[in-house]
Amino acid sequence: MKKILLIFFIINFNNLSFGSIKKNIINNLQNIDNLSFNFEQNINGKIEKGNCIIEYPKKIFCSYNNANNKILVSNGRSLVIKTKSGAYYRYSLKKTPLNYILDKNFLINEIQNLEEKIIDNEFINFKILKEDNEINIFFNNTNYNLVGWQTLDIYQNLSITYISSLKTNQQLKSDIFKLPDSN
Repeated sequence: MKKILLIFFIINFNNLSFGSIKKNIINNLQNIDNLSFNFEQNINGKIEKGNCIIEYPKKIFCSYNNANNKILVSNGRSLVIKTKSGAYYRYSLKKTPLNYILDKNFLINEIQNLEEKIIDNEFINFKILKEDNEINIFFNNTNYNLVGWQTLDIYQNLSITYISSLKTNQQLKSDIFKLPDSN
């Protein structure tokens, strides 16, 4: 009888600890209006670095530290990538995985219904399958902050984004998410 009670306690304790992980991540997300961070992005072995600002819902501004001075901007509906050399690409945000990553309420709803995976006792991973998108999103196992994501981009390239120097709820310029002109 004692063995049965001990097994029951261990199973329930593990369920409670996983439940509190989800709860902590969700509470953390609910208290965030915007994020600013440095990033390192690896797309099929090509590494780019820069900094980003995300404002929920669905707005992002990223400035890349490269010779092209590439920027990526979403106003919540469209996504534009523009370089100093004149390249200009405009996409519907709905056709990209960022549509989901930049939607805090979507993430919260998904996390509530998904099983988390603990990686090296350091990261918490949730795998989101939505339409034709597979998104792996990662959180820190200590402070429950977002630390990155992995997706396939619109050209089916594996894209891994690592986040560092995260700051939350910063004062933002009102026009930062204005889409740049094509010229």
